[in-house]
Amino acid sequence: MIRLGDVARVELGGETEAYISRYNGHPATGLAIKLAPGANALATIKAVKAKMAELSAGLPPDVKVVYPIDTSPFIALSIKDVVITLGEAVLLVFLVMLVFLQNWRATLIPTIAVPVVLLGAFAVLYVAGFTINTLTLFGMVLAIGLLVDDAIVVVENTERLIHTEGLSPKEAARKSMDEITGALVGIGMVLSAVFLPMAFFGGSAGVIYRQFSITIVSSMALSVMVALILTPALCATLLKPAKVDRAHEKGFAGWFNRNFERGVTRYGRGVETANRRWGRTFIIYGLIVGGMALLFLTLPGGFLPDEDQGFLFTQVTMPTGSTAEQTEAVMAQVRKHYLVDEKANVAGLFTAAGFGFVGTSQSAGLGFATLKDWSERPGKSRSVQAVTQRVFQQLTPHVISGQVIAFAPPAAFELGNATGFDLELEDVGNVGHAKLVAARNQLLGLARQDKGLAQVRPNGLDDVPQLKLNVDQARAGAFGLSQADINTTVSTAFGGAFVNQFIDRGRVKKVFVQADAPYRTSPEDLNNLYVRGASGTMAPVSAFANSAWTFGPTRLERYNGLPAFEIQGSPTPGESTGAAMARVEALIKQLPPGIGYEWTGLSYEEKASGGAAGGLYALSLLIVFLCLAALYESWSVPIAVLLVVPLGVIGAVLSAHITGLDNDIYFQVALITTIGVSAKNAILIVEFAEERMKMGMNAAEAALAAAKLRLRPILMTSLAFIFGVLPLALSTGAGSGGQNAIGRGVVGGMISATVLAIFFVPVFFVVVKRLFRQDQPAPAPQPEAA
Repeated sequence: MIRLGDVARVELGGETEAYISRYNGHPATGLAIKLAPGANALATIKAVKAKMAELSAGLPPDVKVVYPIDTSPFIALSIKDVVITLGEAVLLVFLVMLVFLQNWRATLIPTIAVPVVLLGAFAVLYVAGFTINTLTLFGMVLAIGLLVDDAIVVVENTERLIHTEGLSPKEAARKSMDEITGALVGIGMVLSAVFLPMAFFGGSAGVIYRQFSITIVSSMALSVMVALILTPALCATLLKPAKVDRAHEKGFAGWFNRNFERGVTRYGRGVETANRRWGRTFIIYGLIVGGMALLFLTLPGGFLPDEDQGFLFTQVTMPTGSTAEQTEAVMAQVRKHYLVDEKANVAGLFTAAGFGFVGTSQSAGLGFATLKDWSERPGKSRSVQAVTQRVFQQLTPHVISGQVIAFAPPAAFELGNATGFDLELEDVGNVGHAKLVAARNQLLGLARQDKGLAQVRPNGLDDVPQLKLNVDQARAGAFGLSQADINTTVSTAFGGAFVNQFIDRGRVKKVFVQADAPYRTSPEDLNNLYVRGASGTMAPVSAFANSAWTFGPTRLERYNGLPAFEIQGSPTPGESTGAAMARVEALIKQLPPGIGYEWTGLSYEEKASGGAAGGLYALSLLIVFLCLAALYESWSVPIAVLLVVPLGVIGAVLSAHITGLDNDIYFQVALITTIGVSAKNAILIVEFAEERMKMGMNAAEAALAAAKLRLRPILMTSLAFIFGVLPLALSTGAGSGGQNAIGRGVVGGMISATVLAIFFVPVFFVVVKRLFRQDQPAPAPQPEAA
């Protein structure tokens, strides 16, 4: 009897030896869990951890479960930070109102509107099927500054009537609503019209736009309803009759009001000068528009801002033909860098040799580095971007035998696995695999010489030497051998084959058979194989086949049906992805004919969203124009209002240039917000100017009176909105990339829109009225003859 142990080496081992995985240098095995479409990330991760805690009870004492990559802390902390920002925004808005109104009763009224409107907005989001996430919470922060505007306008006008005309709170509230109902409806329509088109955009950009759109539009609709229904009632019940004129008040309130009134007087003289020298005013306006266009066109493009999500990836690519041991040696250098050199920032590191985003190969490796909590690594020098840059500077030059590239994960995981740009180089002219490889190598060489590009690399495996076995079918047939018999023997000896299963200590284990290592290391070992035919005849492989070395791909990649290679890269520090993509497109033009390309992942979405942004702005402005034309039954009023838009946009783009923002989706939301709020300020002046013209004033007199009368509510609402968004602009830590992109753009736009619009809007109103020959008051209707 011959036993298996007599002719083979039998051992218990892992199911596959293709990977060498370690956590912090200790042997480990990894399990990746992918979120299902529509699933809640926090709930899923919580359920996984609960199940693993249950299963851990059955593990050996020296085996423990760790989570090298866990996205839940970033998500939870981002939401927590935005919730804190929400509270800070409410507090800052309250303080701004208190400074201007100097009356806690009056300040309380707009503050009451905040929870009422937010509660209603949450109900709308629930019905619409949205969740509480960072995007909807961003929308809530923006909405806080917008929704209190309506209540502020009502309260301020009611307070003014109480002090200037001596009316009771009830009568003042009634008269106030008669004066400003049109303005409130106009503001609500404009802000809703600005954001509504965003809800109908498709693609990934549309998903993000829709979160903001539904949140802000529902908040604005509810805000107008509260301002028309609840706020007047609160004014009539909470406010008290005036005891003393504002100018004669003592303390801070009296000092503030007296100085403010002096400021209004000087402001009125400035408006008169701007109206009198309207030609010079429009020359300045033209320069502002030109500067805005120049700044906007030179603003670098992007899709989503990079975020410090608390972890990063490190990809190792070895030369073709490298062994697993050689790859593992480089992975050891990676572990030393993270766990020793970066120990102040890194909490843990999981490495896997034999696997990577490029594919499965002995020459590939991948590391997942988890950084410490954001509170433990303050400052930009300890951010994920800084850690990534140090890998490039300190580790990559010392790895001679391979390539080490570290990169942060993308802002949206379903759109790739790295930040930067991502493209597919395609064989559109059917030039063949060899020429496609040559074109890829040419592009990589050109990219390495470009100072605006970094870490440009193929996201795939290079062609490798392959041993081709040429079978003489006639000779094989003479031995009674089929192609299937030959394939089974060769693949079992050199690649291994599954045989059956057996029970070992209560567990089912698999049995694999393979030629031992000394007998499968060279092509000559093929000649030692014997193949058994159907008749039982044994024939050596050398009797019917010969082998030869060739060179070819380990896998064939296609993109949209065309042979392709995926290429990834990043812009150099200080450059944007949009600029990097433009550089790559210029380099691709130097490639031979028959080679094309397509952007994919985040880069595809960036191109798509960038092309749609202009249409979004144009559609928003068109709908605002039509809404105002329908509301005021006039073509002149919408023109006077929309002329103010560049005054806000220039501040937003200037802020973006100064703070290093890209023209990404979040900044586009900030621009749309700026457009809406700029138009809101103009409506407050134009609405009252129209009313003054109906009372018998000409356009210039009406514009001056309206500007002086509405200066206080404009400054109140604008400062309330600016301070409400300021926590976003100053945010640091988890999720700060998106918060800064929105906050800084809005703050910059609101400052310029407020400072410039209060002088330019009265001029716009007068000049447009003159152009339409409507600058004189309409004659009073004559009584009918008896």
